[in-house]
Amino acid sequence: MLHALKALGVQLAVDDFGTGNSSLSYLRRFPIDTLKVDQTFVHKIGASADDAAFLGAMMSVGKTLKKRVVAEGVEKREQLAFLQTERCHEGQGYYFSPPVDAEHFARYLELANQTFLVSVPSPWSCD
Repeated sequence: MLHALKALGVQLAVDDFGTGNSSLSYLRRFPIDTLKVDQTFVHKIGASADDAAFLGAMMSVGKTLKKRVVAEGVEKREQLAFLQTERCHEGQGYYFSPPVDAEHFARYLELANQTFLVSVPSPWSCD
């Protein structure tokens, strides 16, 4: 079924990668595009060298397998700095914005279109 969805152009992600039932074998068996690294790993940034090495290794696995890597739960500037150093593709969390409902998000997009007429390179760019 996942291969049929992929053939239709649907992008697939493994959420909460590194916890529970997520497994490295999924990366080979399923047509996954994105790994969303669980926030428990992001929250440990700065706690110890081992935690940083572990998170860096998880991101390296994803990038080596040509998967997009998203870090969940970014709340602090030091977390963002570490993820940028590790060349993480994307981040999400309260550092950027609290969750918003569809109406507020639509309004944000309207304002962004009016304000940003020039394309600005993303700080998450891997280039």
